[in-house]
Amino acid sequence: MTLQEFYARIGGNYETTIRRLPSEALVRKFVLKYPGDPSFNQLKDALAAQDWETAFRAAHTLKGVAQNLGMDHLYEVSSALCEALRGPKPLTDPALWPPVVEANDRVLAAIQEL
Repeated sequence: MTLQEFYARIGGNYETTIRRLPSEALVRKFVLKYPGDPSFNQLKDALAAQDWETAFRAAHTLKGVAQNLGMDHLYEVSSALCEALRGPKPLTDPALWPPVVEANDRVLAAIQEL
C-alpha cells in the first residue's frame, strides 16, 4: 500500500500532511511509529478507571498526534472526546469513546499494510 492509499483508507489527508512534513520518507517514518505511541492505551485505561484528569491528558495527546500525522478522522473523534473531558470532568457521553476505538483500529490495521 502506498502512503496515499493509507491516508485514503484512514480518512486522512495525504496532501496536507506532506506539506507539513518535509518528505514522504519522514511521514512514513512517523506513521510507522504510531503503534508505539502510548496515548490510546493510557486513554483507555484512564476511562476504565474514571481517572478524568489522565483521560483528558491522554485524549489531548492522541488528538495532537493524530492531527500532526494527518490522521484526520482519528483527530476529529478524539477531539470530540477530549473536549467532553476538558476541565477535567467526567465523561457524560460514553458514545464518544467507540468512534475513537474504531478510528484507532482502522489506523493500526492500515499501518500493518504499509
